[in-house]
Amino acid sequence: MTAIPRGRTRRTAWVTAACALAVTGALALSGCGGGDDPDAGTNGIGKLSPDRIQARTRAAADAASAVRLSGTVVTSGRTYRLDMRLKTDGGTGSVTAQGTTFQLLRVGEDLYLKAGADFWNHADGGDGASGKLDGKYVKVPQRDPAYRKFSGFTDKDVLLDGLLTLHGTLATDGRHADGSGTRTIRITGDQGSGGTLDVSLQGTPYPLRLVRAGQAGTLRFSDWGRDFTVEEPAKSETVDYGRQLPAS
Repeated sequence: MTAIPRGRTRRTAWVTAACALAVTGALALSGCGGGDDPDAGTNGIGKLSPDRIQARTRAAADAASAVRLSGTVVTSGRTYRLDMRLKTDGGTGSVTAQGTTFQLLRVGEDLYLKAGADFWNHADGGDGASGKLDGKYVKVPQRDPAYRKFSGFTDKDVLLDGLLTLHGTLATDGRHADGSGTRTIRITGDQGSGGTLDVSLQGTPYPLRLVRAGQAGTLRFSDWGRDFTVEEPAKSETVDYGRQLPAS
């Protein structure tokens, strides 16, 4: 048997120990990287109970200065397609119902409605006023029933209060991603029959998608906190309707 020099034995042992330490460290770092942790790199809301997730996302929505809301809302048997930008002191956007589209603009307490001749013909029953109103902003009197009906579409607090509550027993329904790739956590009411809400797992836990209970519409939320301008339309763009707006 050939004798191995003692110096070589020490050197070999040291290299072996160093390699083992490096491998162990690499494995430890791999574990710390959270490859198996679904909440790694998120805002942590996925670790909360569904009740706390709902409370946190409602608080985030209330605190946001602005939001864009798009999708459908079914109420009183009628479907409205919305594309609205909302903030505390106003809102603007479009509403489509029964095949006609109209624009809504609220500046403070003042609400304006703008629509084409088809809308006014349908609403008025064709009384000849549509040409005067076509493409003009009509200021809606605050005592007019139409004010209460349509102003809610332009009021961030009122609209979100009526939408962002799931019904029944809450539960989580896994992690998903919205159209832009943002990771979300989904919560449901009564296994979905009470509505579902997708909440962002990235940054502020804003609501991103809502499916309302009872097939009452689906809405998407975006542009949270992104400001926009609302201002009174020019006088040349407005017209006095002269009487109560049509109830329809």
